[in-house]
Amino acid sequence: MSNLTTMSTPIFWAEGHPGRLDREGWQVQVDGLVERPTTLTWQDIVALPKSVADAWLTSVSGFTVRGRWGGVKLSDVLALAAPMPTAAHLCFTSYRGIYTTCIPLEIALQERTLVAYEFDGELLEEDYGGPVRIFCPYLWGYKSAKSLIGITVQAESTPGFWEVRGYPDSAQIKPRMILDVNTGRRRRIAGGEVRGFVN
Repeated sequence: MSNLTTMSTPIFWAEGHPGRLDREGWQVQVDGLVERPTTLTWQDIVALPKSVADAWLTSVSGFTVRGRWGGVKLSDVLALAAPMPTAAHLCFTSYRGIYTTCIPLEIALQERTLVAYEFDGELLEEDYGGPVRIFCPYLWGYKSAKSLIGITVQAESTPGFWEVRGYPDSAQIKPRMILDVNTGRRRRIAGGEVRGFVN
């Protein structure tokens, strides 16, 4: 059980909770505009160099949670597949293929964008996107696809689950009042990646 559960972090699966998933049999396919299409098993992922980001995941639904997110830099995963020069966006697919979303390649390559499998040293449970999920603290959480099964490298962004329902594709975090899950207090964020609070 991770601290996400201990802190009663909201559980949100718009497309329906996936139930118990097979961690040991998990695979993530990397394809599209790449020189070397790649399929990574759970064992492959945890064998790659581990990176830890002490950062906030911030949901447009009104909460933010800080912790030590552990996993593999998305840039390291992409390096295995070798994106082509025309690559400009990454599109993620969650388990069952219902949920998709895209981010720009330049954000995917940033330091704290991860293929994450841990929170505060504990494996991510399915409630919070395990076995592996995208962690992208730079954008609203709907860009951090849960229970990741696919990464497709594209020239253009494709509207995903929330984008076709009116959410902005840019997913820029806006100033607002929000629940700080770690303290249980409502706090104001300034906009952009959350690195602290205005009050």
